[in-house]
Amino acid sequence: MIKQHSLARRGEFSTAHGVIHTPVFMNVATQAAIKGAVSCDDLNDVGCQVALSNTYHLHLRPGDEIIRSLGGLHSFMNWDKPILTDSGGFQIFSLAALTKLTEEGAAFSSHIDGRKFFMSPEDSIRIQANLGADIVMAFDECIEIPASHDYVEKSCDRTFRWLVRCRDELDTIASRDGFSMSSQGDANKSSCKAPYQLLFGINQGATYADIRIAHIKRIAELDLPGYAIGGLAVGETTGQMYDIIDIVAEHMPADRPRYLMGVGTPQNIIESVARGIDFFDCVMPARNGRHGKLFTWSGSGSININNERFKTDSRPIDDECGCPVCMRYSRAYLRHLFKSGEMLAMRLAVLHNLYYYNSLMSKIREAIEAGTFDILRARFAQMAKEPI
Repeated sequence: MIKQHSLARRGEFSTAHGVIHTPVFMNVATQAAIKGAVSCDDLNDVGCQVALSNTYHLHLRPGDEIIRSLGGLHSFMNWDKPILTDSGGFQIFSLAALTKLTEEGAAFSSHIDGRKFFMSPEDSIRIQANLGADIVMAFDECIEIPASHDYVEKSCDRTFRWLVRCRDELDTIASRDGFSMSSQGDANKSSCKAPYQLLFGINQGATYADIRIAHIKRIAELDLPGYAIGGLAVGETTGQMYDIIDIVAEHMPADRPRYLMGVGTPQNIIESVARGIDFFDCVMPARNGRHGKLFTWSGSGSININNERFKTDSRPIDDECGCPVCMRYSRAYLRHLFKSGEMLAMRLAVLHNLYYYNSLMSKIREAIEAGTFDILRARFAQMAKEPI
């Protein structure tokens, strides 16, 4: 921890591929690439610190064994900074067909070609070890909202048992390969024979405060390198999400990073930082960019570049933005590219949005250090009220 302003935290987290400065937004490279024709060189240009890839997708295609044979995910995608891999659990439950859940794991059919697969907590960890990510996520069930209290309680009990199995599998791999993977105490270890991996446990519990609290207390006892809040932004209201963050963050270890999975808008990020969250990821900046919704530092915080009013607008997307797109191209040109169906439209729009998100995190870190985070928070609260 470097500085704390109320509950907002400014910190650093060491990994095998560099120090992560928090709060941080992780750019989502689900299949080892950002959608929108953005390369890893581009990610460096827009200030990305961490890339996030997905276990489920990379296991199905091209296969984690292939990626391992090619030197691991860093070499495969030509990215020399930290990588976090999701466990694959969310995708199994949301994308795969005919999923059957048991104590042992999940049996499912591929959404690509219908092939049958089985993934256990141990399988998920072995796949992530093959990928060579710096931070690996525990295998869990992302519970649909709404769900009954009884089902959620039983699911969280199983998710805890799966977490223990994930930790034990990491320790087994560590013993076999001669490097530490799961303990916070080895986070700065420099004598590893191979890149170590750091395991994050995931808190679940839907919108039930009692289950959320009991679950985070239980997984905190495992003394893991980091902890995530999962199962949000999947159907609950924004108010419910903030309430859950409030009650869970209070019981998360103060000296470990806190990751809010799959969130969200700039306003969501600001409000979650204010509640003590350090790590974020979301497909929103890239997805919105591909459809012409571009984030700005004024007005309501975004524009739709497809609108007629930008047809002859010679200004950049945002006068306050220093991204490669705003430094070179006009709103009129970008709108023309979208209307003409040019691939360059998506690329430029995604670059701008990713730069915006990474710049937002930089502004948040600076504000926490300067003690002006409340001013930044108030600015975004006002932007949310402005007309487009």
